Amino acid sequence: MNDMITCNPNKRIMTLKIAALSCVVTLANLATSYAEPTKPLMRDFMGINAHISFKPELYREVSQLARSYHNISWDVEKPGDEIVFPENNQGFNWDDGVYASWKEAGFEIDLCAQFGTLGPKRNDDFFDIWENQEGWMEEYGYTLAKYRGKDGKKLFTSIEIGNEPGEEFDSELYTTLFKGMARGIRRASPETLILTCTVKEGDEDRWAKSLNEIFDDPDIKKLYDVISIHTYALLPRGEGEHPWERTFPENDNTEYLSMVNDAIEWRNKNAPGKPVWITEFGWDAPSEAALSERTGGFKQFGWRGETELNQAQWLVRSFLLFSERDVGRAYLYFYNDKDRARTHGASGLTRNFKPKKSFWAIKHLYDTLGDYRFSRVVTPKSGDLYVYEYKAGNNRDGTIWVAWSPTGDGQSKKVTLKDMPARPKSVELSPMEEGSAPEVPFESAGFDAIKLEVTETPVFIKM
Repeated sequence: MNDMITCNPNKRIMTLKIAALSCVVTLANLATSYAEPTKPLMRDFMGINAHISFKPELYREVSQLARSYHNISWDVEKPGDEIVFPENNQGFNWDDGVYASWKEAGFEIDLCAQFGTLGPKRNDDFFDIWENQEGWMEEYGYTLAKYRGKDGKKLFTSIEIGNEPGEEFDSELYTTLFKGMARGIRRASPETLILTCTVKEGDEDRWAKSLNEIFDDPDIKKLYDVISIHTYALLPRGEGEHPWERTFPENDNTEYLSMVNDAIEWRNKNAPGKPVWITEFGWDAPSEAALSERTGGFKQFGWRGETELNQAQWLVRSFLLFSERDVGRAYLYFYNDKDRARTHGASGLTRNFKPKKSFWAIKHLYDTLGDYRFSRVVTPKSGDLYVYEYKAGNNRDGTIWVAWSPTGDGQSKKVTLKDMPARPKSVELSPMEEGSAPEVPFESAGFDAIKLEVTETPVFIKM
């Protein structure tokens, strides 16, 4: 390229013209490469948490990214035991019974290797059984990645080392085991991405390890590729109140979004270039029948969860809010539930594999914005109106604006949207049932503006 952009007056005129043209083309190509978007397409962003009963054909309608909770205790009874794949101690074959079918349906799989019954929350002897097992953990990571990583069966593209070990899991022991397993994965399949357990900026808590305490170490940084965080829209606990109250995603009284922002800020300062993935977020929506059978603290404190409508609205809005931020992926929790009135007991997009309102809302989001990526915030954020712009990817034309009221008490408002890049072809509401999305009436308010009603259910304006 240097020869092309050197202007030599002793060259012939034709050579100069060719060189000049080459300069223009080269600089234009450079400008194009610099302008390439960094945001992922929404289909490469929207993930779903899954388990062994996952039905890939059903959930392929809402995502192509699956995160699997994989208990180490399903593969071996205790650390130090012989590691045999694809067999396990649960009586089924990982290839024939689970992951191969997920991949065949078109899913990219993130495997979360969690300690389960071998961890401190469920095993009083966990420290003793893991003592001096760093070498075994390296072999476990090696076998897992060799058989199922990118360079093996290619069933997984990423592996998490622990789910929510939290403060109960001795940090020194966790760090030792993390190093061992990560080295094994690296040795077997360098292309397979390694994720942290769920982490947070600042001190560790019951669920998350501290980014500062463990993952700022230069030796550890070499061993992980992605920062994993879980975020739930919990309200601060008041005196005499239960600790499980959740709210809408934009509420300033929750750390739902600030936790994400803090992790991104920490990454930018301490581990630049490593993606941040949100590997859990969601809401419970139990039925009235389930609520009538509450037990324990859920009955004592009158816990109710959310309505199915709220669950659907807030999941869609969360994907939109996360897509604005420098986040690589977001996996919603959960694929299915059995209508249990407790936290994480009614979080599914389906109930006993029958679609809930949230299934249809997320399917519409995936179908509508799958080939689009976040472009910009259209309006200054306010307490009653958010408007985001999404642009078609893969060199296609197309713009979609998404507008909603960032509230949680049923608000609606007549608004005027100005400076639109084109006249709307259609305006539709996020659907809550099977079938076509409801059309939203609108009226012209000038050459590049429209008036319409905006509610807490996002409206999609296609141009």
